Amino acid sequence: MTAFLTLIIVLFIAIAIWQMVKIFDLAQVGSNNGQVATDKDNTINAYLMMGFLIFIYAITIASFWYLGDLPLMSNSASEHGPGLDNLMIISMALIFVVQTFTQFLLHYFAYKYKGEKGRKALFYADNNTLEAIWTFIPVVVLAGLIIYGLFTWTSIMNVDESEDPMVIELYAQQFNWKARYAGEDNTLGMANVRLIDIDRANILGVDESDPNAQDDVITTELHLPVGTPVLFKMRSQDVLHSAYMPHFRAQMNCVPGMITQFGFTPTVTTAEMRQNPDIVEKVANINALRLDRKEEIEAKGQELLYEFDYLLLCNKICGKSHYNMQMKIIVETQEEYDAWISEQKTFKNSLTN
Repeated sequence: MTAFLTLIIVLFIAIAIWQMVKIFDLAQVGSNNGQVATDKDNTINAYLMMGFLIFIYAITIASFWYLGDLPLMSNSASEHGPGLDNLMIISMALIFVVQTFTQFLLHYFAYKYKGEKGRKALFYADNNTLEAIWTFIPVVVLAGLIIYGLFTWTSIMNVDESEDPMVIELYAQQFNWKARYAGEDNTLGMANVRLIDIDRANILGVDESDPNAQDDVITTELHLPVGTPVLFKMRSQDVLHSAYMPHFRAQMNCVPGMITQFGFTPTVTTAEMRQNPDIVEKVANINALRLDRKEEIEAKGQELLYEFDYLLLCNKICGKSHYNMQMKIIVETQEEYDAWISEQKTFKNSLTN
């Protein structure tokens, strides 16, 4: 009902503006409102173009000065992260340089070659040299970026399974994540959504008769040993989700009915990242804001102070509680990981009769 009333109000406002424009046009009858621009009009527009160019540059400089955080990408926590960041930085720097140069030419030419009575515009009906130049340069630059991007993507996606990476399944459903570790045999048991049996606590549809499934471990928190290659196998129970781990520069769609995968090697533990100066500053800023809302936060029963954690997020709008679909990722030493995994129940011991 609220949306309908809002639509009616917007419609009435549009009609009122339309009527006011008609009244204004009628009031201009008899005045000089010719459609041909005069030299004065062209001069004013020429100066306005230069003024707008100065405005664009001023806003750009101010944004860098007050809001800029260089380098553009930082705090990656995976082995492939710096390569991906470098590709992004090169792309953004190139776009910035080209945009700055072309915007200057656009506005300056509009100023320099403004319309003047008696001056005829110089134009080329056909100029093969110019066309070759503005075709060849973008082709070479874009081809270079695309080839560089393909090599970067290939190096990320071609996981060498002969190195025996740790295999973990990320299971997506509205609106939470589950992680399934492959156990001591490092082989995930077969699974299918049709095998889900809530009464027996088989929440992921793991095949109970598969020998490889018996030592699988299902958790609601993702622990990763630092420096160990990890291969994620991803499934979705219901709709399209996207497993997004921003600090690890990792993202892959979770598609119902198929298994997708993404692999990386974590390089920075959670404890180490919490000591990073950028993260320390970010956490301090967040907690300062939360302290201003202390009563509201405590009334909701939430923790007052924020502490940094890596997160697994859903990067596809998958429903009304999409915003809440996240899981904590803890990167730790091998010893800490071994101690944690030893406390978890295996699949065969987690089933109920």
